[in-house]
Amino acid sequence: MSIERELNKRSGSQCELCTATENLKVYTVLPTQRGGLDENIFACATCIDQIENPGNEDLNHWRCLNDSMWSEHTAVQVVAWRMLSRLRAAGWPQELLEQMYLDEDTLLWAQATGEGADDENKIIHRDSNGVILEHGDSVVLIKDLKVKGSSMVAKQGTAVRNIRLDHENAEYIEGKVDGQTIVIITQYVKKT
Repeated sequence: MSIERELNKRSGSQCELCTATENLKVYTVLPTQRGGLDENIFACATCIDQIENPGNEDLNHWRCLNDSMWSEHTAVQVVAWRMLSRLRAAGWPQELLEQMYLDEDTLLWAQATGEGADDENKIIHRDSNGVILEHGDSVVLIKDLKVKGSSMVAKQGTAVRNIRLDHENAEYIEGKVDGQTIVIITQYVKKT
């Protein structure tokens, strides 16, 4: 059975965040470890658009998190925590966050994108043009790069998909080039 059909069945054909029944699709909660059903949710286009575009949030739309934050599904809990963290300045999201409990692994997953970190403590990764990079983005190398510890050279113009961010250094990202995971310095990439 496909992930979409399993999520449709699990959710009762509704958005697992706001219970909308139209324009539903699979949303992968990054960063993923194994893939599969446990790292995805079934969400409506409205929720996905607001998750992926910070600053576009309709605060009243997210009052639905009052119910969905108690979901038995970890991926739903992670998205609820991230959105409540993003919106916490409005007051009521902070109150809900204080009620929420996530085990240690789930909390680490929720924090992996930097959501909820204080702005002055948040590490921001930027490409060569100053564009902010996020987990799962695709980038292109703007220069030939010799990979340390191997004879491999990553060629200019190589696309690197589904990047991961280094949470300790704003200048490093990870991605796969020719099937090998390498660390790339952000000044040598351009977001696509």
